[in-house]
Amino acid sequence: MASSAAALLLMRGAPLRARVLRATAAALPRRFASGLVSTDEPLSPPAAASAGEGAPATSGSPKGPVAPLYMQGVPWAEQPEYRRWKDKEEEILKDIEPIRILTKEILHSDRYGDGERLSAEDEKEVIEKLLTYHPHSEDKIGCGLDSIMVDRHPQFGNSRCLFVVRTDGGWIDFSYQKCLRAYVKRKYPSHAEKFIREHFKRS
Repeated sequence: MASSAAALLLMRGAPLRARVLRATAAALPRRFASGLVSTDEPLSPPAAASAGEGAPATSGSPKGPVAPLYMQGVPWAEQPEYRRWKDKEEEILKDIEPIRILTKEILHSDRYGDGERLSAEDEKEVIEKLLTYHPHSEDKIGCGLDSIMVDRHPQFGNSRCLFVVRTDGGWIDFSYQKCLRAYVKRKYPSHAEKFIREHFKRS
C-alpha cells in the first residue's frame, strides 16, 4: 500500500519537474540550456566571432587616405604639387640670390677691410633689402642710422658680420640671414617654412 502511494506521488511530480526544467532552460543562455532540454535549432556563433575571428569579411573603407587613381604609381617628382613647389622655390631663390651673393662677397672677400664702411651703393642695397626686414630693425637702428660697416663678430672673432653704426657713435651687429628669413616669411607666407627649412642654417 505504501509503495503504491509513493509511486503515485512520483508520477504526479514528474510533470512539475518537467515544467521546472523548461523554465530554467528558457532563462539560461542557449549554450548552457542545451544540456537541460533538447532542441533542433542550431546554436548561434559567439558574439566575438561576428566581429573578429571566424566572422565573414566585410567590405569597408580602407584606413588612411587613398591617392586619386590618376596619381597612383606616379613618382613624387612628377606630381603637380611637387612641380608647383619647385616653381615657387625657384622664384624665391631668384628673388633673394642677388642680395645674398652681394652680402657674402662683402663679408668673405677682400672687398672691405675690418671696420670699413660700405660704399654708398652697397649700403643702399643692404639697408633696403636686408636691414629693413630685420625682426628688430628699430632696436638695431636706435637713435638713428649713420652707416653700415663690416667688422669682426664681437663673440666669434673668426667671423665677420654687418654692423649698424648709429648717429651717436654706437654700433651693433645684425644677422643678414635673419633679415632674409623675415623677408621670405613676409612675401611668401605659404611657402616660407619649407623654403627656410631647406635653404637656411638653424639659428
